[in-house]
Amino acid sequence: MQFKSLNFTIVAMISGFAFIILFFSGLLEFPFASSLVPSIRDSKVAVKRNPDPFTDLLGAFGKWDSEVGCAEFRDKHRQLDRNTSSSAASPLQDIDGFVECGGMKMKHVSVLVKGWTWIPDNLDNLYSCRCGLSCLWTKSPILADKPDALLFETNTPPSMRREGDPLRVYMDLEAGRKRSGHEDIYISYHADDDLQSTYAGALFHNNRNYFLSSYKNKETLVYWSSSRCLPHRNKLAWNLLKLLPYHSFGKCLNNVGGLDMALDLYPDCANNVNSAPKWWDHLHCAMSHYKFVLAIENTVTESYVTEKLFYALDSGAVPIYFGAPNVWDFVPPHSIIDGTKFNSMEELASYVKTVANDPVAYAEYHAWRRCGVLGNYGKTRAVSLDTLPCRLCELAHFRFPSSCNYIIDENSPSFPVFHVFFRSERNLDQKMHDRYRVHDMNIDDDLVRMAEVANIVGDEGTDVAFGIKNMLSDCVVS
Repeated sequence: MQFKSLNFTIVAMISGFAFIILFFSGLLEFPFASSLVPSIRDSKVAVKRNPDPFTDLLGAFGKWDSEVGCAEFRDKHRQLDRNTSSSAASPLQDIDGFVECGGMKMKHVSVLVKGWTWIPDNLDNLYSCRCGLSCLWTKSPILADKPDALLFETNTPPSMRREGDPLRVYMDLEAGRKRSGHEDIYISYHADDDLQSTYAGALFHNNRNYFLSSYKNKETLVYWSSSRCLPHRNKLAWNLLKLLPYHSFGKCLNNVGGLDMALDLYPDCANNVNSAPKWWDHLHCAMSHYKFVLAIENTVTESYVTEKLFYALDSGAVPIYFGAPNVWDFVPPHSIIDGTKFNSMEELASYVKTVANDPVAYAEYHAWRRCGVLGNYGKTRAVSLDTLPCRLCELAHFRFPSSCNYIIDENSPSFPVFHVFFRSERNLDQKMHDRYRVHDMNIDDDLVRMAEVANIVGDEGTDVAFGIKNMLSDCVVS
């Protein structure tokens, strides 16, 4: 028994020494928190390092350059970049193939914005669009006294249509996404509608201080600002923020001593010292002092990705996002932390702390911008409010001409077919439409197709088709 005890002791000692040698030689490693996180586990940033609660963002970039670099990042995400080509199921409209210049008959389209709207005034402009088309977008009835299209946003278009009325455009970027039923062109955030306008453009945040700080707060990690205190959003925010050091500048969960305290903390963010500050003046600048920005949508809906996320991206912070389930279709690769992908708030908070104390892991969230790896984000910007005027004028040009002398009785049997066929971009045959516009009366076969679109058959379909033919008979392009 003594020999067995001695042998066991010797074996244990030898095994222990072997374990120590393997561990310190680097041949044996244990998984650490940073290597267990799915979003970075396959990258060099996942190796264990001593916690470094850094404050210098540019210094973090330098460390990432030396340990990872753009070549490796591009190679890692090259396949994602290849997959950004348009398809039938794409969440973003393809604007490149929309216009055939040879079919353009008009050289100028004017859009008059009606009533009060949140659309910024500096969108008013005269634009030079594709194919030599000029586009006037204005809120002034003096500049557009005979507009080709009227744009409604906070109010829906009127239900009555008069002879010679311009096209009606209705824009609704809210999550509900509901047509008015009286528009000719419908604009929303979704690719399935006539025109898509994302929240990613620069015009959503004009007249702001764009000074961004290279200093990152190492004590307070998360920025949040919300003054619409929805119960479900407040609850979600609190469940995370109670686990992390944060500053909340809005009415909801405010912990900085009141509203508009950002300038007290960061006076360099003042946009104009001679005017009273507004909360949006210093938004990006204040965000830039934090490593993370919490972004929670009001509503969780497919493709509904709002300025809450894009503000954070533009500020040089890393968004912690709760919202659209297909958010990755709209943002650059490895640019956000999707809070819905974690099993618990505790797991998410632990990951945020790990990244906050690892300059290389944190810098990787900015690599898309520094290395020019945009993924679908390039298309997200291309269909934003920034490009909407030209895209709307181009589409309005190909829709039924505003100079056409016609009266549509919405109670007539002809109206449903006309509305479905002409007002639905997905059912619009451009060549057929061009024939109508040049007053070609050989359209009987096409009218049958129009009846089929509305699922009207037999004598009723024939009556509707001839009714539309008569209605179009005086329709010419001036």
